[in-house]
Amino acid sequence: AAYALGGLGSGFADNEEELNKLAEKAFSFSPQVLVEKSLKGWKEIEYEVVRDRYDNCITVCNMENFDPLGIHTGESIVIAPSQTLSNSEYHKLRALAIKIIRHIGIVGECNVQYAFDPKSEDYRVIEVNARLSRSSALASKATGYPLAFVAAKLGMGYGLFELKNSVTKTTSAFFEPALDYVVCKIPRWDLSKFRGVDKELGSSMKSVGEVMAIGRNFEEAIQKGLRMI
Repeated sequence: AAYALGGLGSGFADNEEELNKLAEKAFSFSPQVLVEKSLKGWKEIEYEVVRDRYDNCITVCNMENFDPLGIHTGESIVIAPSQTLSNSEYHKLRALAIKIIRHIGIVGECNVQYAFDPKSEDYRVIEVNARLSRSSALASKATGYPLAFVAAKLGMGYGLFELKNSVTKTTSAFFEPALDYVVCKIPRWDLSKFRGVDKELGSSMKSVGEVMAIGRNFEEAIQKGLRMI
């Protein structure tokens, strides 16, 4: 379903019968339905990018979904920074994210999400959020970069080089955070409160909260997160 949050009314169809059922469900939430090629199984990668009115751009955070495409990002474990991209893959997608925010002309903060084929390095831009989102909140906490504050100041006409990072107090906002640790976000569900809800993970979001854990490596971060669920 178009113009719906949290993947409401979305799903995958393997035949015409399943497509008709999905479309009927989607039309109950939205007047428009999008039918697109399935990229189920591809990696889901995100970048948080900021740009000022002087065309200065930086990427604040790069994140990777533990679950492949087909599971809503709000339902998936998310790791920052990405753990399975090569150096060339990381910089390729980073450069594209900056190109996108410049092409659209966004001043402020932008979240760019990719579907990335691990076998061929083919990719698709699946989402561009020209605003603060759930991912922005995670990126801000993970890096210590005050995205909401900086985005508001950029919208008022300030340049990145004119702003101080209000968290570190020493670096400017024109400074890309470099992480020597791993951050892991794990969703939390409370399905007992919702009758008749399918308990299988899918493209529609059902989680009601999340935990965030920090560790020196992925194993430490995910174990801390699981203890907090």
